[in-house]
Amino acid sequence: MTPDREPVGRLRTLASRERGSVTVEAVILFPLALLLIFGAIQGGLYYYARSIAMASAEQGLQTARTEKGTAAAGGASAQQFLTGASKGLLTATGVNPTRTANTASVTVTGQVPSLVPGLTLTVSQTASGSVERVTTRTGAVTGGAP
Repeated sequence: MTPDREPVGRLRTLASRERGSVTVEAVILFPLALLLIFGAIQGGLYYYARSIAMASAEQGLQTARTEKGTAAAGGASAQQFLTGASKGLLTATGVNPTRTANTASVTVTGQVPSLVPGLTLTVSQTASGSVERVTTRTGAVTGGAP
């Protein structure tokens, strides 16, 4: 063998040892890349579903906390908003309105569709506030200082 051909022979020997290594790397890295992509999309779906649930709860609260509002009216308002806004994003939804003499609250729950096998995500958002009421001012002092 001539001295100028020796390095080429070594390169061929090294290349033949690593034959198929790119395939093995791709088999390992491709599922990880897919998992990262689907995880990012799943995170976006989760936070979007949370915002829909919160907006629905706030809509129901606005109706329930009015002076002549009821818990049932707040729940119906929240459900109507949820049906229109979610467009199937939230499944197995539930609306739980409550109202007392001083406070009202609406809780909206639902499940987010899963892109990652075996993952079940549930969102639950609650909006609460005081009930609006008209009060009169009593004991007002008219005139000057006592």
